[in-house]
Amino acid sequence: LGPSGSGKSTMLRLMALLEPADRGGLLLGGHRIGSEDRGKRLHHLPERKLAVQRRDIGMVFQKFNLFPHLTALENVVVGLTEVQGAKKAEARERSYEMLQKVGLGDRDKHFPSELSGGQQQRVAIARALVMNPQVMLFDEPTSALDPELVGEVLEVMERLAESGMTMIVVTHEVRFARRVANEVTLFDSGVIVEQAEPEAFFENPQHERTKRFLSHV
Repeated sequence: LGPSGSGKSTMLRLMALLEPADRGGLLLGGHRIGSEDRGKRLHHLPERKLAVQRRDIGMVFQKFNLFPHLTALENVVVGLTEVQGAKKAEARERSYEMLQKVGLGDRDKHFPSELSGGQQQRVAIARALVMNPQVMLFDEPTSALDPELVGEVLEVMERLAESGMTMIVVTHEVRFARRVANEVTLFDSGVIVEQAEPEAFFENPQHERTKRFLSHV
């Protein structure tokens, strides 16, 4: 959580290996990703190695970024065939199963322009999930949606959390964070101000900045 411009999305982009870190390191499953130490200097990995590591990281953006000329099913299939090299028949079967999981099995032949914003975002979630990532990153996935469509996307995300998927979510949906999160972090001006389990974070915040933030949401 945190106000706009506080560094939340930048942190996600660092985790997704879309931006290089100036210092420090990232661990995924106990293994360093994105860089390696060479003496006292941080050495960023070449793009070909980053591309391989990104396969373990799913990311869902504010905007859906679907290919407008492809159907919902084809939008999910393309990552499997182009990135993982899966056979087309297998990719279509796996992609259709994933669309069913997000409640869109009956929309597989629809183009993005024929889907609501909430449905398009669920296609984007299916597209990330079908790659079988170790972690899912969500950058304000409901901010571009009409209020009436927010619930259907949050419901899919809540089911993912219940299934055991590791997720890092930037969101303004405070009630969702309180209900689903294992840990809540407040960012402000590029700094982590407070980090705690939901009950402690919302019921007994320790920092004045956190108290001010919560008083407005």
